[in-house]
Amino acid sequence: VQLQASGGGLVQAGDSLRLSCTVSGSTLSNLVLSWFRQAPGNEREFVAAFSRRSGNTYYADPVKGRFTISRDSAKNTVYLQMNGLKPEDTAVYYCAAGRWYKVDPSDYDQWGQGTLVTVSS
Repeated sequence: VQLQASGGGLVQAGDSLRLSCTVSGSTLSNLVLSWFRQAPGNEREFVAAFSRRSGNTYYADPVKGRFTISRDSAKNTVYLQMNGLKPEDTAVYYCAAGRWYKVDPSDYDQWGQGTLVTVSS
């Protein structure tokens, strides 16, 4: 499985961005696709996940109500729509694939390269 993340950039507080994670080498049918982020000096943390198997979505508390994870099966792509961005959302965002919903990044062994999101105040 190969993952390709894109869509990061520099925005102002309150703006929106949509990140994309395109999956190749596998369909999304039996995967959990998750987004993590890592700010400078911080541990990598869970942001959101989508389970194709159950159709469920999961969010970390800091992003609930602002971020939405969705998928386009035809494009084998998972999106992270980020609204109401805050400076504390600044981080490198990574997508990861796994068989089960997990919030610990050590439980994932398939990762895309990161995409940088910078939110200015």
